[in-house]
Amino acid sequence: MLSRVAAEKAPRTHNRRRVTGSSGRRREGRESGHQRPNMSRHVFASAALLLFFVTVCCGSGGAHAVKSKSGAVQLAQEIDFFVPNKTQVLSRHGTGETGVKEAFASPSLVRAGEVMVAIAEGLFEYNGHENNLFGIWSPDIVAGYIKAAEKWPSIVAEITKVDWRAHTVLGSRHGDNRLRVLHRPTAVARDSKVFLLVGGDTVGYDSGDGMWKKNGWDIQLVEGVATQSTDGVQSTLINWAEPKSLLQQIPNHTKDQLRDFVTAGGSGIVMQNDTLVFPLVANGKNYPFSSITYSTDNGNNWVFPESISTVECLDPRITEWETGQILMIVHCVDGQSVFESRDMGKTWTEAIGTLPGIWVRPRSGVSWDEGLRVDALITATIEERKVMLYTQRGYASGEGNATALYVWVTDNNRSFHVGPVSTDNAMGKTLDNALLYSDGNLHLLQQRSNGEGSAISLSCLTDELSTINSVLSTWMQKDAFFSNLTIPTAGLVAVLSNASASDDTWNDEYLCLNATVTKGRKAKDGLQLTESNSGVLWSVNSRVNNLRHVSLSHDFTLVATVTIEETPSGNTPLLTAMLGDTASNHTMGLSYTADKTWGTGLKDRKTTQSGSWEPKKGYQVALMLQGKKASVYIDGKLLGEEEVPLTGEAPLELVRFCFGACGEDAGQHSPVTVKNVFLYNRPLNSIEMRAIKDRIPTSNGPGEALAGSTTVEGTATTEHAAAVSFTYAGSGLLSLLLLGLWGFAAA
Repeated sequence: MLSRVAAEKAPRTHNRRRVTGSSGRRREGRESGHQRPNMSRHVFASAALLLFFVTVCCGSGGAHAVKSKSGAVQLAQEIDFFVPNKTQVLSRHGTGETGVKEAFASPSLVRAGEVMVAIAEGLFEYNGHENNLFGIWSPDIVAGYIKAAEKWPSIVAEITKVDWRAHTVLGSRHGDNRLRVLHRPTAVARDSKVFLLVGGDTVGYDSGDGMWKKNGWDIQLVEGVATQSTDGVQSTLINWAEPKSLLQQIPNHTKDQLRDFVTAGGSGIVMQNDTLVFPLVANGKNYPFSSITYSTDNGNNWVFPESISTVECLDPRITEWETGQILMIVHCVDGQSVFESRDMGKTWTEAIGTLPGIWVRPRSGVSWDEGLRVDALITATIEERKVMLYTQRGYASGEGNATALYVWVTDNNRSFHVGPVSTDNAMGKTLDNALLYSDGNLHLLQQRSNGEGSAISLSCLTDELSTINSVLSTWMQKDAFFSNLTIPTAGLVAVLSNASASDDTWNDEYLCLNATVTKGRKAKDGLQLTESNSGVLWSVNSRVNNLRHVSLSHDFTLVATVTIEETPSGNTPLLTAMLGDTASNHTMGLSYTADKTWGTGLKDRKTTQSGSWEPKKGYQVALMLQGKKASVYIDGKLLGEEEVPLTGEAPLELVRFCFGACGEDAGQHSPVTVKNVFLYNRPLNSIEMRAIKDRIPTSNGPGEALAGSTTVEGTATTEHAAAVSFTYAGSGLLSLLLLGLWGFAAA
């Protein structure tokens, strides 16, 4: 009879199968369906452990160039870092080798002083009892060190040396009968010091019934200090202190409500006031939830706030955006959510419209590919601009599933993605990953699995960072140009002006949000729509290609200059906006009639006609949504407003703007010219409207240097992504701004 192997809480195995269309992220043993993480009791059957043991082998973790329907895709520079059954691991104090590990998982990447530190779980099977046939899987926490100042070729040369070694930071074995099952190492560094937080269970072997049983839990902090190595010996780059338990610092009334705390993996943060913060997952007595712990005294004492983000929202990723504002991305039952806390975790509120490129909870009845979730999140200053960088899956060209990993950059106003930096294929799939930006370099540490094992690889994102630098430089220059004309840039997310030579694309000047053109003809600073089915469709929040670059909530303003060239035969749509929320879709818009009047209103409601227009005359039109109030302006004067029956406060699920004929409106059209379209993610107030109207250039301002063109290399052209080349807002747009952009006047 086979002996039994069980524990109240299972150790994480290395065979982390990813099921496409499910969570898309490290759910052990999941074959189908949507299951929530079970953080309570797990029982390991002997047969399952036998099967697991048989299937263990080395994952390659190497770089792979892949082909798509559009041609070859060159992935980032990548090198194996921790390789199963190959990488030699030194013992806790470096006195000898402990051998190899059978899998690596849960990567974390930080820089302390002049040392880049890669940390991961190193899994192995412990067989300490002859009656315990299959043993128990238990990870050590291991680290590898790189001299941060080295160039990529030198890093590759160092890692590929025969004598390169990983180092045990925290061991799991405590004698023959007691083990620590360690979970998801989470690290942060400040100056030359590394702070590593690791949660885990203690399990003991019961010789009476041959079972491993959980008998406690702990959360431990290990501090390491980067040393100044003069002899170049790798083992001396980080000196680790003995681990210390934080269990006694958790208030008793908090522990009474918990089964345990589990570290979240990835990275912690150092706030602007030097506070250290780690994300946590708490296993409450009734349900799991996400939380944080923080220290204001260099790691000596830790605070565990009692508040939670929301029930059953797990896998937290955190960063500080505004001073004192902690953002937390979590995965909930019905999708991804972004929360914020401004009181160090005492209270959490949903951050509507924050991190615009991230998919949040979908509206009722809309399916969502959970593979499109965020894995890594950091804040950085690049090109003198504070931004957030994060990894998020997307669809590779011609693929129907989220198989490609992209790096996104956002200033919390608009977003841009580069990549893919990794693509799932027959050789392996990307699981957990971590980002590090330091000293002008961007690195990605990722776990890859081929279903038989998992390895950790390191990538240098040189080309991707170069593209990000170019895009951020463009954003900064565009903002400077428009500011020089006193045009508001706060909340300005996209501008359509100088149309490209392409027949079907109108490129966003900010490189993020292109529009689709049907039978349009290029004109100065815009397009002419001359056919009965000519139109410009601008999808903003739609899920086309599963890319989102901006997120409009219940507040936005669209401004454009239009000229009606001929009188139509009937009521003809000029500008419409389709809005969607949890209930249904709503269409609001502006039309023009044969008797030369304007029409406003919601679809399926009676159109209100007012005002008048003249052929061949330019008009500044604006469509504004403020809460549930939709307003239309002509030359700054309120033409009409109506309440839109929207529900909830979540970002609108569907926002599409259309100039001319789109869909069922085809055939109801007369020639019009559309120029210089400005989209804001907020309403404009009267002062800003007058600033647009007055458009007073600042002498010798930064805008004067923007004429001409530039190219962003390696940027894909899609409906929402940036084109490979673009023209700065220079002579063409400037002439119109000086002659005709009178904008809004206060109503």
